[in-house]
Amino acid sequence: MEAAPVRVHLQTPEPAHAPEFLAAVSASRPLHRPWVSPPATKAAFRAHVARCGEDNFRSLLIRRNDDEALVGLANLSAIQRGNLQSAYLGFYAFVPYAGLGYMTEGLTLVLRLAFGDLSLHRVEANVQPANTASLALVERVGFQREGFSPRYLRIGDVWRDHERWAALADEWAARAAAGRGGE
Repeated sequence: MEAAPVRVHLQTPEPAHAPEFLAAVSASRPLHRPWVSPPATKAAFRAHVARCGEDNFRSLLIRRNDDEALVGLANLSAIQRGNLQSAYLGFYAFVPYAGLGYMTEGLTLVLRLAFGDLSLHRVEANVQPANTASLALVERVGFQREGFSPRYLRIGDVWRDHERWAALADEWAARAAAGRGGE
């Protein structure tokens, strides 16, 4: 069976993307709450773009190939080198593109970057237990559930429980080769 063509690509956020990004965040507020708090002001977006210059952080806009529509964002943060070679993955979709498979393709590209160009060994995603869409997404792209962390992250001024999921470079490559996720 031939793989479907990838409908998205990744792009590093730039200051010129602010109006489009902030409009997408505003339109997606009902989708994002209470799961994430993306940059919602010009100042917050400028600070986010400034972080993109740091060695331990990568932010990637997920754009549709046919019209450059902004469908989501993924961040690889707290990138560790040395013996750990790991990062945390954060992500969110934008309205009206949620639930259409674009984030599955986008996160697959992000993992390809993480395990390829960045030579990471492990990528961890922490997802709130009631966020069933995101739990299904991380599982679909090859993450394995590792555990539960009570009051793990502060989102919207509330300490929230999270499930810990991880993808490992060798397992992800094996899944891709077997046609069960990954690439």
